[in-house]
Amino acid sequence: MNNTDVPIWERYTLTIEEASKYFRIGEKKLRKLAEENINSGWVIMNGNRVQIKRKQFEKIVDTLDVI
Repeated sequence: MNNTDVPIWERYTLTIEEASKYFRIGEKKLRKLAEENINSGWVIMNGNRVQIKRKQFEKIVDTLDVI
């Protein structure tokens, strides 16, 4: 990690790959959730790339028993 890298737990947004590792949810499942909840406030589209707002998605996950 060089001086410009931000640790994953401090990033504002995560890619699908990063979020999959961070939340221990499969990439296919995350892509499906993002696609189904595109206007939910925790999904950002950066061109054709999906970004997940980490803190908002953490709040969603905290309320769930099953994904």
